[in-house]
Amino acid sequence: MARRPRSSAQVPRRPAPDRRQRQVVTPEGVPLPFTIGARGARALALLLDQILIVATMAGLSYLLFSLARAINLKANASGDFVGQAVVVVWVVVMFLFRHIWFLYFELGPRGATPGKRALGLRVAARDGGRLTTEAVVARNFLRDIELTLPVIFVSTALIQGEDATVAGWAGAAWFLIFAFFPFFNRDALRAGDVVAGTWVVEAGRDRLKAALSTGAGAQGRSTLTENRYEFGEAELAIYGEYELQVLERVLRENREEAMVDVAQAICAKIGWNSGRGDERAFLEAYYTQLRARLERGMRFGQRKADKFS
Repeated sequence: MARRPRSSAQVPRRPAPDRRQRQVVTPEGVPLPFTIGARGARALALLLDQILIVATMAGLSYLLFSLARAINLKANASGDFVGQAVVVVWVVVMFLFRHIWFLYFELGPRGATPGKRALGLRVAARDGGRLTTEAVVARNFLRDIELTLPVIFVSTALIQGEDATVAGWAGAAWFLIFAFFPFFNRDALRAGDVVAGTWVVEAGRDRLKAALSTGAGAQGRSTLTENRYEFGEAELAIYGEYELQVLERVLRENREEAMVDVAQAICAKIGWNSGRGDERAFLEAYYTQLRARLERGMRFGQRKADKFS
């Protein structure tokens, strides 16, 4: 019996679905895709931030105590009062600095600390809305419960030796529970994310400014009619920085259905009709002119956070 020859052509395998892909709908009704940040990348980003924090705190401590020493020498004082005052100031500054580091960077336009930026991560709201101050404060102050307190327990137990065995084991168990918390939910959320309604997602690395400068729409010109899209002050004053970030995300993703939805939403707000098929040129022009308006306002100390402010 003749054996059937094998076909040299191989059936292509379907790519495995990315389990970290998510899609949320913003309050404006725009569907936005996100990729959940990998757990290992988040851990490495935290380690980088802690290294930077310790290095910066060491530099500040050196400057502060050097200043106190200089004051003592100039005043020819015994150093008791100045030294005690410096210690009090040092404790307060170091306590605030640990929290201000995360609050300052995550409340910025990129929503990421230097460690997260190095790993291509950022913090975002799970409902697709704007990342609020309350959410960032909640997720970062809970880090004391997740990390700082158990580390203190373990360190104290190691210093005290056999007399603190129970405290050491309790601190270690406490630390492990929170350390492995992201492994027990599909979105890799730590306890602070659960409380604050946030998650850590991958941030796009491409630069939108360069992409806009190559298109006709960035200069306000329609790709269909060759007419120019020029918006008045009242039409640009509707939206703020948050909507600008959403629009930037939509243009970066370059998904046709999302651009159509956003263009229709903007047209409904400002009373325009961009024309079917010309959505990207319309959005690029609106983005460029809205960004220019917001930057002008910042130079004069006037900021518009979102459409409600």
